[in-house]
Amino acid sequence: MATNTAIPHREHTDHHTHSPSDLPDAKQNALKRLKYIEGHLGGVRRMIEQDTYCVDVLKQTFAVRRAIQKLESVLLEGHLHGCVIEGMKAGREDDVLGELLELYSLADKR
Repeated sequence: MATNTAIPHREHTDHHTHSPSDLPDAKQNALKRLKYIEGHLGGVRRMIEQDTYCVDVLKQTFAVRRAIQKLESVLLEGHLHGCVIEGMKAGREDDVLGELLELYSLADKR
């Protein structure tokens, strides 16, 4: 049996949502990554407050960016394996495609 790896999400339209108990491992993975990112950002703040050398601060901001990109990859993978498939099966192809194009457009603006 295939495991759905989508992260539960809130509705912003009439789209299907998962209950928080659907995928506790995926949710915990995302929350763990967010906790790491939050901690790292706090460290960057302290470095700036303490007038740490700019290059050292920038190295840490690059690490935060990589961590956010990894989080985005995990979330997108879950969305593709779960929400997209469910949306297609439910006959919402146009909505699903529109959302994916919107995500693509947002990612392209980085």
